[in-house]
This record gives sequence, C-alpha cells and structure tokens, in this order.
Amino acid sequence: MTVLVVGASGATGRLLVEDLLSRGHRVRAIIRAPGKIPEALRSHHLLSIVHANLLDLSDDNMTQHVNGCTAVASCLGHNLTLKGMYGSPRRLVTDAVRRLCEAVWANRPQIPVRFVLMNTAGNSNRDLNEPVSLGHRSVVGLIRLLLPPHIDNEKAADYLRTSVGSNDSAIEWVAVRPDTLINENSVTEYAAHPSPTRSAIFNAGKTSRINVAHFMADLITDDDTWSRWKGRMPVIYNKGFS
Repeated sequence: MTVLVVGASGATGRLLVEDLLSRGHRVRAIIRAPGKIPEALRSHHLLSIVHANLLDLSDDNMTQHVNGCTAVASCLGHNLTLKGMYGSPRRLVTDAVRRLCEAVWANRPQIPVRFVLMNTAGNSNRDLNEPVSLGHRSVVGLIRLLLPPHIDNEKAADYLRTSVGSNDSAIEWVAVRPDTLINENSVTEYAAHPSPTRSAIFNAGKTSRINVAHFMADLITDDDTWSRWKGRMPVIYNKGFS
C-alpha cells in the first residue's frame, strides 16, 4: 500500500507518517520544508518526500503524485500565527482537499481511493443535524467571523460530504474530528463516536495527537475500521473524555 500524506511536517502528520511506516506501508509526503521532518524519518527506505508547496503544484504534477496511491491523508492546518490565521491562503485545507480529489478523479482508479481528512470536533456534521445549544451556535458564529481557519475546516469537510458524497466510484472518505489536541508519547485508549458526546465549546474533551494518527492509520489500513466509518465524521476522544 502507498499512502500520500499532506501536512506531514505538522505535529500530527509526522506521527501519522511514522505510524504508517511502522506498519510497513510506503508513504509519499508532499512537504514544503522537509527539514521539519526528523532525519531518522527522512531517511526511512519506505518514505519518499516531494519537496513542494502543495497548492503551487500544477494539476498535472498533483495528478502524478496521487497516481498509484491507495489512500490520501490530509493533516493540513493553519499555523497559529497572525499570518497563518489571517494571511493567504485562507482556504488552505479546502483547496487542498478539492485539488487532491480532482487528481484522484483524473487518475480514474480501479479501486476507490481512501481519503482521510483530519478535521475538528468544533465542526458539526450537517448530514446528521447534530444538536447544539443556542450558546454553542452563537460562539461558533463568532468564531466563523474572527477565525478564518474554522470556516476552512468546515468547507473542507463539506466538500467531501457534498462534492464527493457517499456514492463516488473513485473516492471514499472519512473526516476525523478530534477535540482539544494534546501531546502524549504513546498511544492510549481512545473512543470514536458518530457525533460529539460533549460540547467542544463549553465542555471540551481531549484527544492526543498520537491517538489521532493511530486512528487515521487504522482507517487507511484496516478494512473493518474503514467499512464502519466511511462517509462519516467520527469524533475521537481519549478514554476518560468521552
């Protein structure tokens, strides 16, 4: 299996790459700054690195990099700086998802490619009409106005829901929604739910990045896990916060 990972130099993306490599899978990573990947990882014989800014790639190059991959995983996110949150590109995640999907379609794969998007528990799955309080909706509305990355996360997941949908012959997808991200050194017990079991605004849970990476790797490599969650937006919490 060959997996294309974008956002591989980020805190969760690095862990996903490491997890996939440890399972014996080939990883192709598009990275703007390869130096952010530890040398021990960069030199792994199953890892190939494409040194490029993802959104600067031509359509032909994007199609070439996606070709031969059985799965695509996006751990892209905005840097928590003024430029990262308010500068260009405002739709980093959404544009990446759209262009990667278009590249998959251009390749016309015989077997559907698994697309796994790292999203956020603060984004509701509008396919399920998930109930939220008036206060929650009000705060989210304010966040949409003040923090462009939140809208980007919403639109990226909406692209998979509405533009790809649940019956596409070339792409199957899952959008993973962790709650407040924390760092842990090893995988611990965690649980995935179809919808949030608590308010991401007023009663947030916690999800370790390494657990997110582990769950994404399971989705990519385990048929039973994929069958359970494809076309859905599971919310993942560390045990004790679900």
